[in-house]
Amino acid sequence: MLKVPRPEHPRPDFERSNWINLNGEWQFEIDIGKSGFERGWATGRDFGQKIIVPFPPESVLSGLGVTDFMESVWYRRFFGLPESWLDKRVLLHFGAVDYETKVYVNGRQVVQHRGGYTPFTCDISDAVRVGDNELVVWARDECRSKLQASGKQSHRLESYGCFYTRVTGIWQTVWLESVPHIYVQSFRLTTDPNHGKVFVRACVVGRGKRFSLSMMASEGREAIAEIDGTFYRSPAELVLALPSSRVWSPQDPYLYRLRLQLSSGDNLVDTVDSYFGLRDIHVVDNRLLLNNKTRFLRLVLDQGYYREGVYTAPSDDALKHDVEISKAMGFDGARLHQKIFEPRFLYWADNLGYVVVEEFPDWGADISQSSAREALLDEWIEVVQRDFNHPCVIVWTPFNEKTFAIGDQCADFIRRIVRLTRLSDPTRPIIDSSGRTHVETDIYDVHDYEQNGDRFRSHYADLEGPTAKAWDQTTSFDRRALPAIFQRNAPYKGQPFMVSEYGGTWWQPEEPHAKSWGYGERPKSAEELTARYKVLTECLLLNPAISAFCYTQLYDIEQETNGLHTYDRRPKIEARIIRDINKQEAAIEKMHRNKEKNRR
Repeated sequence: MLKVPRPEHPRPDFERSNWINLNGEWQFEIDIGKSGFERGWATGRDFGQKIIVPFPPESVLSGLGVTDFMESVWYRRFFGLPESWLDKRVLLHFGAVDYETKVYVNGRQVVQHRGGYTPFTCDISDAVRVGDNELVVWARDECRSKLQASGKQSHRLESYGCFYTRVTGIWQTVWLESVPHIYVQSFRLTTDPNHGKVFVRACVVGRGKRFSLSMMASEGREAIAEIDGTFYRSPAELVLALPSSRVWSPQDPYLYRLRLQLSSGDNLVDTVDSYFGLRDIHVVDNRLLLNNKTRFLRLVLDQGYYREGVYTAPSDDALKHDVEISKAMGFDGARLHQKIFEPRFLYWADNLGYVVVEEFPDWGADISQSSAREALLDEWIEVVQRDFNHPCVIVWTPFNEKTFAIGDQCADFIRRIVRLTRLSDPTRPIIDSSGRTHVETDIYDVHDYEQNGDRFRSHYADLEGPTAKAWDQTTSFDRRALPAIFQRNAPYKGQPFMVSEYGGTWWQPEEPHAKSWGYGERPKSAEELTARYKVLTECLLLNPAISAFCYTQLYDIEQETNGLHTYDRRPKIEARIIRDINKQEAAIEKMHRNKEKNRR
Protein backbone atom coordinates (compact mmCIF):
# COMPACT_ATOMS: atom_id res chain seq x y z
CA MET A 1 0.00 0.00 0.00
CA LEU A 2 1.30 3.46 -0.93
CA LYS A 3 2.17 5.71 1.97
CA VAL A 4 -0.26 8.61 2.36
CA PRO A 5 1.61 11.95 2.28
CA ARG A 6 0.82 14.39 5.09
CA PRO A 7 -1.23 11.71 6.92
CA GLU A 8 -1.85 13.72 10.13
CA HIS A 9 -5.27 15.24 10.85
CA PRO A 10 -5.21 18.70 9.23
CA ARG A 11 -7.31 20.41 11.92
CA PRO A 12 -6.31 19.33 15.45
CA ASP A 13 -8.26 22.37 16.67
CA PHE A 14 -11.47 20.71 15.38
CA GLU A 15 -11.09 16.95 15.23
CA ARG A 16 -13.45 13.98 14.97
CA SER A 17 -12.46 10.32 15.01
CA ASN A 18 -14.27 9.31 11.80
CA TRP A 19 -12.28 10.75 8.92
CA ILE A 20 -10.47 9.54 5.79
CA ASN A 21 -7.42 11.26 4.32
CA LEU A 22 -7.65 11.61 0.52
CA ASN A 23 -4.04 12.69 0.00
CA GLY A 24 -1.94 10.59 -2.36
CA GLU A 25 -1.96 9.86 -6.07
CA TRP A 26 -4.65 11.56 -8.17
CA GLN A 27 -5.12 11.87 -11.92
CA PHE A 28 -4.22 15.32 -13.25
CA GLU A 29 -4.55 17.35 -16.43
CA ILE A 30 -3.51 20.86 -17.46
CA ASP A 31 -6.41 22.41 -19.39
CA ILE A 32 -4.35 24.50 -21.78
CA GLY A 33 -7.29 25.72 -23.85
CA LYS A 34 -9.60 26.15 -20.83
CA SER A 35 -12.04 23.91 -22.66
CA GLY A 36 -12.41 21.13 -20.09
CA PHE A 37 -16.06 21.84 -19.39
CA GLU A 38 -16.89 21.78 -23.11
CA ARG A 39 -15.04 18.47 -23.38
CA GLY A 40 -17.04 16.95 -20.54
CA TRP A 41 -14.13 16.56 -18.13
CA ALA A 42 -16.35 16.91 -15.04
CA THR A 43 -17.04 13.17 -15.09
CA GLY A 44 -16.08 9.92 -16.80
CA ARG A 45 -12.73 10.92 -18.29
CA ASP A 46 -9.28 9.63 -17.39
CA PHE A 47 -6.63 12.32 -17.14
CA GLY A 48 -3.20 11.73 -18.62
CA GLN A 49 -0.90 12.67 -15.73
CA LYS A 50 -0.46 11.68 -12.08
CA ILE A 51 0.01 14.07 -9.18
CA ILE A 52 0.68 13.60 -5.46
CA VAL A 53 -1.84 15.61 -3.45
CA PRO A 54 -1.57 17.86 -1.43
CA PHE A 55 1.55 19.17 -3.14
CA PRO A 56 0.98 21.80 -5.87
CA PRO A 57 1.94 20.81 -9.43
CA GLU A 58 4.80 23.35 -9.42
CA SER A 59 6.53 21.42 -6.61
CA VAL A 60 9.01 18.56 -6.83
CA LEU A 61 7.00 16.59 -4.25
CA SER A 62 3.93 16.60 -6.52
CA GLY A 63 5.84 14.45 -9.00
CA LEU A 64 5.40 17.06 -11.73
CA GLY A 65 7.46 20.20 -11.08
CA VAL A 66 5.71 22.21 -13.81
CA THR A 67 6.46 25.90 -13.21
CA ASP A 68 4.79 27.42 -16.28
CA PHE A 69 1.46 29.25 -15.94
CA MET A 70 -1.45 26.85 -15.51
CA GLU A 71 -4.69 28.83 -15.53
CA SER A 72 -6.98 25.80 -15.57
CA VAL A 73 -6.26 22.37 -14.09
CA TRP A 74 -8.26 19.21 -13.33
CA TYR A 75 -7.91 16.47 -10.72
CA ARG A 76 -9.64 13.08 -10.50
CA ARG A 77 -9.65 10.12 -8.13
CA PHE A 78 -11.99 7.46 -6.73
CA PHE A 79 -12.85 6.75 -3.11
CA GLY A 80 -14.91 4.24 -1.19
CA LEU A 81 -16.80 4.69 2.07
CA PRO A 82 -17.25 2.44 5.11
CA GLU A 83 -20.73 0.94 5.11
CA SER A 84 -21.42 2.54 8.48
CA TRP A 85 -21.07 6.00 6.90
CA LEU A 86 -23.91 5.59 4.43
CA ASP A 87 -26.69 6.27 6.96
CA LYS A 88 -24.93 9.45 8.16
CA ARG A 89 -23.88 12.71 6.55
CA VAL A 90 -20.60 12.73 4.61
CA LEU A 91 -18.56 15.92 4.48
CA LEU A 92 -15.79 16.60 1.96
CA HIS A 93 -13.15 19.09 3.15
CA PHE A 94 -10.46 21.02 1.27
CA GLY A 95 -7.75 22.82 3.27
CA ALA A 96 -6.96 25.21 0.41
CA VAL A 97 -7.15 25.26 -3.39
CA ASP A 98 -5.69 28.13 -5.42
CA TYR A 99 -7.81 29.89 -6.61
CA GLU A 100 -11.39 29.26 -7.81
CA THR A 101 -12.73 25.72 -7.45
CA LYS A 102 -15.62 23.57 -8.62
CA VAL A 103 -16.01 20.06 -7.20
CA TYR A 104 -17.96 17.15 -8.69
CA VAL A 105 -18.90 13.85 -7.05
CA ASN A 106 -20.20 11.18 -9.42
CA GLY A 107 -20.83 13.88 -12.01
CA ARG A 108 -22.81 16.15 -9.67
CA GLN A 109 -21.44 19.59 -8.77
CA VAL A 110 -21.34 19.77 -4.97
CA VAL A 111 -19.56 23.05 -4.26
CA GLN A 112 -17.95 26.14 -5.78
CA HIS A 113 -15.42 28.24 -3.85
CA ARG A 114 -13.33 31.32 -4.53
CA GLY A 115 -10.13 32.06 -2.61
CA GLY A 116 -6.72 30.39 -2.67
CA TYR A 117 -5.91 30.37 1.05
CA THR A 118 -9.05 29.38 2.92
CA PRO A 119 -10.82 26.07 3.57
CA PHE A 120 -14.21 24.99 2.31
CA THR A 121 -16.52 22.07 3.01
CA CYS A 122 -19.44 20.47 1.22
CA ASP A 123 -22.03 17.90 2.26
CA ILE A 124 -21.84 15.15 -0.38
CA SER A 125 -24.28 12.75 1.30
CA ASP A 126 -26.78 12.90 -1.56
CA ALA A 127 -24.11 12.37 -4.21
CA VAL A 128 -22.23 9.33 -2.84
CA ARG A 129 -23.10 5.65 -3.29
CA VAL A 130 -21.98 2.17 -2.31
CA GLY A 131 -18.68 1.18 -3.98
CA ASP A 132 -16.39 3.52 -5.89
CA ASN A 133 -17.20 7.21 -6.01
CA GLU A 134 -15.67 9.56 -8.57
CA LEU A 135 -14.25 12.86 -7.30
CA VAL A 136 -13.30 15.53 -9.85
CA VAL A 137 -11.85 18.95 -8.96
CA TRP A 138 -11.43 21.86 -11.34
CA ALA A 139 -9.28 24.83 -10.33
CA ARG A 140 -8.84 28.15 -12.10
CA ASP A 141 -5.83 30.28 -11.17
CA GLU A 142 -5.29 33.49 -13.12
CA CYS A 143 -2.81 35.22 -10.85
CA ARG A 144 -2.02 37.89 -13.46
CA SER A 145 -5.63 39.07 -13.59
CA LYS A 146 -5.12 41.57 -10.71
CA LEU A 147 -8.45 40.32 -9.35
CA GLN A 148 -7.17 37.72 -6.90
CA ALA A 149 -4.83 37.73 -3.93
CA SER A 150 -1.64 35.85 -4.75
CA GLY A 151 0.93 37.06 -2.20
CA LYS A 152 4.53 36.56 -3.30
CA GLN A 153 3.70 34.29 -6.26
CA SER A 154 5.57 35.47 -9.35
CA HIS A 155 3.54 37.08 -12.13
CA ARG A 156 6.42 36.48 -14.51
CA LEU A 157 7.41 33.11 -15.96
CA GLU A 158 10.33 32.83 -13.54
CA SER A 159 10.91 33.90 -9.95
CA TYR A 160 12.49 37.32 -9.49
CA GLY A 161 13.25 39.77 -6.68
CA CYS A 162 10.93 39.02 -3.76
CA PHE A 163 8.52 36.97 -5.90
CA TYR A 164 8.77 33.20 -5.97
CA THR A 165 7.44 30.03 -7.57
CA ARG A 166 3.67 30.07 -8.14
CA VAL A 167 1.17 27.64 -6.62
CA THR A 168 -1.82 26.27 -8.52
CA GLY A 169 -4.70 24.09 -7.44
CA ILE A 170 -4.79 21.84 -4.38
CA TRP A 171 -2.05 22.64 -1.87
CA GLN A 172 -3.49 21.45 1.45
CA THR A 173 -5.00 18.19 2.65
CA VAL A 174 -8.28 16.86 1.24
CA TRP A 175 -10.33 14.68 3.58
CA LEU A 176 -13.70 13.07 4.22
CA GLU A 177 -15.58 13.10 7.49
CA SER A 178 -18.60 11.22 8.78
CA VAL A 179 -21.05 13.25 10.88
CA PRO A 180 -24.53 12.58 12.28
CA HIS A 181 -27.63 14.25 10.87
CA ILE A 182 -27.34 16.91 13.57
CA TYR A 183 -23.76 18.00 14.26
CA VAL A 184 -21.46 20.78 15.42
CA GLN A 185 -20.46 22.71 12.31
CA SER A 186 -18.10 25.17 14.01
CA PHE A 187 -17.44 26.95 17.26
CA ARG A 188 -15.85 30.18 18.41
CA LEU A 189 -13.92 30.23 21.66
CA THR A 190 -12.99 33.29 23.74
CA THR A 191 -11.05 33.11 26.99
CA ASP A 192 -10.92 35.40 30.00
CA PRO A 193 -7.67 34.57 31.84
CA ASN A 194 -8.34 37.20 34.50
CA HIS A 195 -11.44 35.36 35.71
CA GLY A 196 -10.67 31.82 34.51
CA LYS A 197 -13.61 31.62 32.11
CA VAL A 198 -14.07 30.17 28.65
CA PHE A 199 -16.90 31.32 26.37
CA VAL A 200 -18.00 29.04 23.53
CA ARG A 201 -20.46 29.88 20.76
CA ALA A 202 -21.24 26.75 18.73
CA CYS A 203 -23.07 26.53 15.42
CA VAL A 204 -25.17 23.35 15.23
CA VAL A 205 -26.76 22.24 11.95
CA GLY A 206 -29.11 19.45 11.00
CA ARG A 207 -32.60 18.27 11.73
CA GLY A 208 -34.08 18.29 15.20
CA LYS A 209 -35.80 20.95 17.32
CA ARG A 210 -34.05 20.48 20.64
CA PHE A 211 -30.47 19.52 21.42
CA SER A 212 -28.05 19.46 24.34
CA LEU A 213 -24.46 20.61 24.23
CA SER A 214 -21.80 19.90 26.84
CA MET A 215 -18.32 21.35 27.15
CA MET A 216 -15.54 19.74 29.16
CA ALA A 217 -12.05 21.07 29.87
CA SER A 218 -9.24 18.71 30.82
CA GLU A 219 -5.67 18.86 32.03
CA GLY A 220 -4.06 15.81 30.53
CA ARG A 221 -6.59 13.01 31.07
CA GLU A 222 -8.23 14.64 34.08
CA ALA A 223 -11.45 16.58 33.58
CA ILE A 224 -11.36 19.79 35.60
CA ALA A 225 -14.55 21.59 34.56
CA GLU A 226 -17.74 20.78 32.69
CA ILE A 227 -20.98 22.49 31.77
CA ASP A 228 -23.95 21.62 29.58
CA GLY A 229 -27.12 23.22 28.34
CA THR A 230 -30.26 22.51 26.36
CA PHE A 231 -31.03 24.64 23.32
CA TYR A 232 -33.83 25.05 20.78
CA ARG A 233 -31.86 26.89 18.14
CA SER A 234 -28.31 27.54 16.98
CA PRO A 235 -25.92 29.07 17.92
CA ALA A 236 -25.55 27.56 21.37
CA GLU A 237 -23.59 29.55 23.95
CA LEU A 238 -21.88 28.17 27.06
CA VAL A 239 -19.62 29.69 29.70
CA LEU A 240 -17.19 27.38 31.47
CA ALA A 241 -15.58 28.41 34.78
CA LEU A 242 -12.18 26.86 35.48
CA PRO A 243 -11.10 26.05 39.05
CA SER A 244 -7.76 27.74 38.43
CA SER A 245 -6.15 29.78 35.66
CA ARG A 246 -2.83 28.97 34.04
CA VAL A 247 -2.18 31.43 31.26
CA TRP A 248 -0.65 30.67 27.86
CA SER A 249 2.57 32.51 26.98
CA PRO A 250 5.78 31.95 25.01
CA GLN A 251 7.47 30.97 28.29
CA ASP A 252 4.68 28.62 29.34
CA PRO A 253 2.48 27.59 26.39
CA TYR A 254 -0.04 25.80 28.56
CA LEU A 255 -3.01 24.31 26.72
CA TYR A 256 -6.20 22.79 28.11
CA ARG A 257 -7.95 20.00 26.24
CA LEU A 258 -11.52 20.74 25.19
CA ARG A 259 -14.31 18.34 24.25
CA LEU A 260 -17.70 19.34 22.87
CA GLN A 261 -20.45 16.73 22.92
CA LEU A 262 -23.79 17.10 21.20
CA SER A 263 -26.87 15.09 22.19
CA SER A 264 -30.20 14.78 20.45
CA GLY A 265 -32.82 13.55 22.87
CA ASP A 266 -31.10 10.98 25.06
CA ASN A 267 -28.53 10.04 22.42
CA LEU A 268 -24.97 11.30 22.20
CA VAL A 269 -24.56 12.02 18.48
CA ASP A 270 -21.43 14.11 17.96
CA THR A 271 -18.06 14.62 19.65
CA VAL A 272 -15.47 17.24 18.68
CA ASP A 273 -12.03 17.43 20.30
CA SER A 274 -10.04 20.65 20.47
CA TYR A 275 -7.93 22.69 22.90
CA PHE A 276 -7.54 26.23 24.16
CA GLY A 277 -5.08 28.53 25.90
CA LEU A 278 -5.90 31.32 28.34
CA ARG A 279 -4.32 34.38 26.76
CA ASP A 280 -5.04 38.10 26.61
CA ILE A 281 -3.44 40.64 24.28
CA HIS A 282 -4.30 44.33 24.31
CA VAL A 283 -2.91 47.81 23.78
CA VAL A 284 -2.39 50.47 26.45
CA ASP A 285 -0.96 53.74 25.12
CA ASN A 286 2.27 52.82 23.31
CA ARG A 287 2.57 49.37 24.89
CA LEU A 288 1.53 45.86 23.99
CA LEU A 289 0.35 43.90 27.03
CA LEU A 290 0.42 40.12 26.93
CA ASN A 291 -1.49 38.74 29.91
CA ASN A 292 -1.40 42.23 31.49
CA LYS A 293 2.40 42.55 31.31
CA THR A 294 4.29 44.90 29.01
CA ARG A 295 5.81 42.75 26.30
CA PHE A 296 8.36 43.68 23.65
CA LEU A 297 7.67 41.34 20.74
CA ARG A 298 10.79 39.85 19.16
CA LEU A 299 9.53 38.56 15.82
CA VAL A 300 11.01 37.21 12.62
CA LEU A 301 9.56 37.31 9.11
CA ASP A 302 8.39 33.88 7.89
CA GLN A 303 7.01 33.44 4.36
CA GLY A 304 6.15 29.75 4.54
CA TYR A 305 8.06 28.44 1.52
CA TYR A 306 9.77 25.05 1.14
CA ARG A 307 12.30 24.05 -1.49
CA GLU A 308 10.52 20.82 -2.49
CA GLY A 309 6.93 21.66 -1.58
CA VAL A 310 6.74 25.43 -2.37
CA TYR A 311 3.66 26.43 -0.28
CA THR A 312 3.16 22.96 1.21
CA ALA A 313 5.46 21.73 3.95
CA PRO A 314 6.94 18.30 3.11
CA SER A 315 5.86 16.97 6.50
CA ASP A 316 4.26 17.94 9.77
CA ASP A 317 7.72 17.77 11.33
CA ALA A 318 8.88 20.49 8.91
CA LEU A 319 6.20 22.85 10.23
CA LYS A 320 7.22 22.12 13.81
CA HIS A 321 10.90 22.51 12.91
CA ASP A 322 10.38 26.06 11.60
CA VAL A 323 8.95 27.09 14.97
CA GLU A 324 11.78 25.33 16.82
CA ILE A 325 14.64 26.92 14.86
CA SER A 326 13.10 30.35 15.35
CA LYS A 327 12.63 29.90 19.09
CA ALA A 328 16.19 28.60 19.34
CA MET A 329 17.34 32.01 18.08
CA GLY A 330 15.33 33.79 20.77
CA PHE A 331 12.38 34.95 18.70
CA ASP A 332 8.99 35.05 20.44
CA GLY A 333 7.14 34.47 17.20
CA ALA A 334 6.75 35.42 13.58
CA ARG A 335 5.04 37.77 11.22
CA LEU A 336 3.50 35.32 8.73
CA HIS A 337 4.14 37.32 5.60
CA GLN A 338 1.95 37.36 2.47
CA LYS A 339 0.58 33.87 3.00
CA ILE A 340 -2.07 32.15 5.12
CA PHE A 341 -0.25 29.22 6.68
CA GLU A 342 -1.54 25.70 7.17
CA PRO A 343 -3.59 25.23 10.37
CA ARG A 344 -1.03 22.72 11.62
CA PHE A 345 1.61 25.45 11.68
CA LEU A 346 -0.64 27.36 14.08
CA TYR A 347 -1.15 24.14 16.04
CA TRP A 348 2.61 23.86 16.62
CA ALA A 349 2.81 27.56 17.43
CA ASP A 350 0.09 27.02 20.05
CA ASN A 351 1.90 24.02 21.51
CA LEU A 352 5.41 25.46 21.50
CA GLY A 353 4.58 29.01 22.62
CA TYR A 354 5.11 31.06 19.47
CA VAL A 355 3.12 34.23 18.85
CA VAL A 356 1.89 35.07 15.37
CA VAL A 357 1.08 38.24 13.48
CA GLU A 358 -1.17 36.87 10.76
CA GLU A 359 -1.06 38.75 7.46
CA PHE A 360 -3.23 38.29 4.40
CA PRO A 361 -1.44 37.76 1.03
CA ASP A 362 -3.14 40.79 -0.53
CA TRP A 363 -0.46 41.38 -3.17
CA GLY A 364 -1.76 40.61 -6.63
CA ALA A 365 -5.25 42.00 -5.94
CA ASP A 366 -5.76 45.51 -7.32
CA ILE A 367 -8.12 46.95 -4.72
CA SER A 368 -8.92 49.92 -6.94
CA GLN A 369 -11.17 47.42 -8.76
CA SER A 370 -14.48 46.58 -7.07
CA SER A 371 -14.45 42.86 -7.94
CA ALA A 372 -10.98 42.46 -6.42
CA ARG A 373 -12.12 44.27 -3.28
CA GLU A 374 -15.15 42.05 -2.78
CA ALA A 375 -13.19 38.83 -3.36
CA LEU A 376 -10.51 39.93 -0.90
CA LEU A 377 -13.08 40.88 1.72
CA ASP A 378 -14.81 37.49 1.53
CA GLU A 379 -11.55 35.59 1.82
CA TRP A 380 -10.18 37.72 4.67
CA ILE A 381 -13.28 37.13 6.81
CA GLU A 382 -12.86 33.37 6.17
CA VAL A 383 -9.28 33.68 7.47
CA VAL A 384 -10.43 35.35 10.68
CA GLN A 385 -13.10 32.69 11.17
CA ARG A 386 -10.67 29.83 10.56
CA ASP A 387 -7.98 31.00 12.98
CA PHE A 388 -9.96 32.83 15.65
CA ASN A 389 -9.52 30.10 18.30
CA HIS A 390 -5.70 29.89 18.16
CA PRO A 391 -4.03 31.52 21.19
CA CYS A 392 -0.83 32.04 19.17
CA VAL A 393 -2.53 34.55 16.85
CA ILE A 394 -2.23 37.94 18.53
CA VAL A 395 -2.46 40.51 15.68
CA TRP A 396 -4.40 40.66 12.40
CA THR A 397 -2.88 42.37 9.35
CA PRO A 398 -5.10 42.42 6.25
CA PHE A 399 -2.72 44.43 4.01
CA ASN A 400 0.99 44.94 3.38
CA GLU A 401 2.74 48.06 2.06
CA LYS A 402 -0.25 49.81 0.51
CA THR A 403 0.50 53.33 -0.72
CA PHE A 404 -2.37 55.66 -1.59
CA ALA A 405 -3.83 59.07 -0.85
CA ILE A 406 -5.70 59.35 2.43
CA GLY A 407 -9.39 59.59 1.55
CA ASP A 408 -9.36 57.73 -1.78
CA GLN A 409 -11.35 54.53 -2.37
CA CYS A 410 -8.43 52.28 -1.39
CA ALA A 411 -8.13 54.04 1.97
CA ASP A 412 -11.88 53.76 2.48
CA PHE A 413 -11.78 50.05 1.69
CA ILE A 414 -8.92 49.40 4.12
CA ARG A 415 -10.84 51.27 6.83
CA ARG A 416 -13.86 49.11 6.03
CA ILE A 417 -11.81 45.92 6.36
CA VAL A 418 -10.36 47.08 9.69
CA ARG A 419 -13.78 47.84 11.11
CA LEU A 420 -15.28 44.56 9.91
CA THR A 421 -12.31 42.71 11.39
CA ARG A 422 -12.84 44.49 14.69
CA LEU A 423 -16.51 43.48 14.65
CA SER A 424 -15.55 39.88 13.86
CA ASP A 425 -12.84 39.83 16.52
CA PRO A 426 -12.73 42.54 19.19
CA THR A 427 -10.07 40.63 21.17
CA ARG A 428 -6.97 41.30 19.03
CA PRO A 429 -5.24 44.48 17.83
CA ILE A 430 -5.08 45.17 14.09
CA ILE A 431 -2.39 46.57 11.80
CA ASP A 432 -4.30 48.00 8.85
CA SER A 433 -1.57 48.05 6.19
CA SER A 434 1.87 47.05 7.33
CA GLY A 435 4.77 49.37 6.68
CA ARG A 436 3.35 52.10 4.49
CA THR A 437 0.26 54.29 4.61
CA HIS A 438 -1.80 53.79 7.73
CA VAL A 439 -5.50 54.61 7.84
CA GLU A 440 -6.87 53.20 11.08
CA THR A 441 -4.41 51.06 13.02
CA ASP A 442 -3.93 49.82 16.60
CA ILE A 443 -0.18 49.34 16.07
CA TYR A 444 1.92 51.79 14.06
CA ASP A 445 4.56 49.97 12.06
CA VAL A 446 7.24 50.85 9.50
CA HIS A 447 9.60 48.95 7.22
CA ASP A 448 13.19 50.16 7.27
CA TYR A 449 16.10 48.40 5.54
CA GLU A 450 18.80 50.92 6.44
CA GLN A 451 21.99 48.92 7.11
CA ASN A 452 24.06 51.60 8.83
CA GLY A 453 23.54 51.43 12.60
CA ASP A 454 23.94 55.15 13.28
CA ARG A 455 21.53 56.20 10.55
CA PHE A 456 19.09 53.44 11.54
CA ARG A 457 19.15 54.59 15.18
CA SER A 458 18.59 58.22 14.17
CA HIS A 459 15.31 57.32 12.45
CA TYR A 460 13.77 56.51 15.86
CA ALA A 461 15.70 58.80 18.18
CA ASP A 462 12.88 61.31 18.60
CA LEU A 463 9.83 59.04 18.85
CA GLU A 464 9.03 60.58 22.22
CA GLY A 465 10.12 64.08 21.27
CA PRO A 466 9.66 66.67 18.53
CA THR A 467 9.45 64.18 15.68
CA ALA A 468 6.54 62.33 17.28
CA LYS A 469 4.70 65.60 17.70
CA ALA A 470 5.54 66.47 14.12
CA TRP A 471 3.64 63.42 12.92
CA ASP A 472 0.43 64.86 14.33
CA GLN A 473 -1.67 66.35 11.52
CA THR A 474 -2.62 69.32 13.72
CA THR A 475 0.92 70.73 13.72
CA SER A 476 2.56 72.78 11.00
CA PHE A 477 5.83 70.83 11.12
CA ASP A 478 7.40 70.32 7.69
CA ARG A 479 7.12 66.55 7.10
CA ARG A 480 9.82 66.77 4.42
CA ALA A 481 12.36 67.17 7.24
CA LEU A 482 11.60 63.64 8.45
CA PRO A 483 13.61 60.64 7.27
CA ALA A 484 12.23 59.22 4.00
CA ILE A 485 10.95 56.13 5.80
CA PHE A 486 8.32 58.29 7.55
CA GLN A 487 7.42 60.72 4.78
CA ARG A 488 5.24 58.05 3.19
CA ASN A 489 3.33 57.21 6.39
CA ALA A 490 0.22 58.70 7.93
CA PRO A 491 0.52 60.58 11.22
CA TYR A 492 1.63 58.72 14.32
CA LYS A 493 -0.87 58.95 17.18
CA GLY A 494 1.06 57.36 20.04
CA GLN A 495 0.16 53.69 19.40
CA PRO A 496 2.65 50.88 20.06
CA PHE A 497 5.45 51.43 17.54
CA MET A 498 6.86 48.44 15.64
CA VAL A 499 9.60 48.17 13.03
CA SER A 500 8.03 45.22 11.26
CA GLU A 501 10.69 44.76 8.58
CA TYR A 502 14.37 45.53 9.06
CA GLY A 503 17.73 43.91 8.44
CA GLY A 504 17.33 41.57 5.50
CA THR A 505 21.10 41.57 5.21
CA TRP A 506 22.35 39.88 2.05
CA TRP A 507 24.75 37.11 2.90
CA GLN A 508 25.53 33.56 1.88
CA PRO A 509 28.39 31.41 3.21
CA GLU A 510 29.31 30.67 -0.41
CA GLU A 511 29.64 32.99 -3.41
CA PRO A 512 26.11 34.10 -4.36
CA HIS A 513 24.35 33.09 -7.55
CA ALA A 514 23.97 35.84 -10.15
CA LYS A 515 20.25 36.31 -9.35
CA SER A 516 20.57 36.21 -5.58
CA TRP A 517 19.98 39.37 -3.59
CA GLY A 518 19.45 40.89 -0.17
CA TYR A 519 19.63 44.30 1.45
CA GLY A 520 22.81 46.32 1.79
CA GLU A 521 26.43 45.56 1.03
CA ARG A 522 27.23 41.89 1.65
CA PRO A 523 29.16 41.23 4.88
CA LYS A 524 32.50 39.52 4.35
CA SER A 525 31.97 36.90 7.07
CA ALA A 526 29.49 35.44 9.54
CA GLU A 527 31.14 37.58 12.22
CA GLU A 528 30.44 40.75 10.26
CA LEU A 529 26.84 39.62 9.68
CA THR A 530 26.46 39.01 13.42
CA ALA A 531 27.84 42.44 14.25
CA ARG A 532 25.41 44.12 11.90
CA TYR A 533 22.49 42.12 13.34
CA LYS A 534 23.51 43.13 16.85
CA VAL A 535 23.78 46.85 16.08
CA LEU A 536 20.48 47.05 14.20
CA THR A 537 18.55 44.95 16.71
CA GLU A 538 19.85 46.79 19.77
CA CYS A 539 18.80 50.10 18.18
CA LEU A 540 15.23 48.83 18.57
CA LEU A 541 15.49 46.82 21.79
CA LEU A 542 17.07 49.70 23.69
CA ASN A 543 14.69 52.40 22.49
CA PRO A 544 11.98 52.88 25.18
CA ALA A 545 9.47 54.11 22.59
CA ILE A 546 9.54 50.92 20.52
CA SER A 547 7.32 47.94 21.35
CA ALA A 548 8.27 45.29 18.78
CA PHE A 549 10.55 44.32 15.93
CA CYS A 550 10.38 41.83 13.09
CA TYR A 551 13.67 40.85 11.44
CA THR A 552 13.75 39.92 7.74
CA GLN A 553 13.93 36.93 7.63
CA LEU A 554 14.10 33.40 9.09
CA TYR A 555 15.45 31.62 5.99
CA ASP A 556 16.41 32.25 2.36
CA ILE A 557 13.80 31.71 -0.33
CA GLU A 558 14.98 30.91 -3.84
CA GLN A 559 16.91 33.98 -5.09
CA GLU A 560 16.29 36.02 -1.93
CA THR A 561 19.29 35.16 0.24
CA ASN A 562 18.86 37.35 3.31
CA GLY A 563 17.76 34.78 5.86
CA LEU A 564 19.33 33.71 9.14
CA HIS A 565 19.10 30.18 7.74
CA THR A 566 19.54 28.82 4.24
CA TYR A 567 16.50 27.66 2.24
CA ASP A 568 17.20 24.16 3.60
CA ARG A 569 17.05 25.55 7.15
CA ARG A 570 20.76 25.37 7.94
CA PRO A 571 21.75 28.21 10.31
CA LYS A 572 24.17 30.81 8.92
CA ILE A 573 24.98 31.97 12.46
CA GLU A 574 25.02 29.86 15.60
CA ALA A 575 21.56 30.07 17.17
CA ARG A 576 22.96 30.84 20.62
CA ILE A 577 24.59 34.05 19.39
CA ILE A 578 21.35 35.46 17.95
CA ARG A 579 19.42 34.30 21.01
CA ASP A 580 21.75 36.19 23.36
CA ILE A 581 21.14 39.40 21.41
CA ASN A 582 17.36 38.94 21.17
CA LYS A 583 16.83 37.95 24.80
CA GLN A 584 18.20 41.17 26.26
CA GLU A 585 15.57 42.99 28.29
CA ALA A 586 13.98 45.66 26.12
CA ALA A 587 13.98 49.24 27.34
CA ILE A 588 10.18 49.47 27.33
CA GLU A 589 9.95 46.26 29.39
CA LYS A 590 12.52 47.47 31.88
CA MET A 591 10.91 50.88 32.23
CA HIS A 592 7.47 49.48 33.02
CA ARG A 593 8.85 46.71 35.22
CA ASN A 594 10.50 49.41 37.35
CA LYS A 595 7.28 51.45 37.42
CA GLU A 596 5.37 48.40 38.62
CA LYS A 597 8.00 47.73 41.27
CA ASN A 598 7.77 51.31 42.52
CA ARG A 599 3.97 51.11 42.74
CA ARG A 600 4.31 48.12 45.04
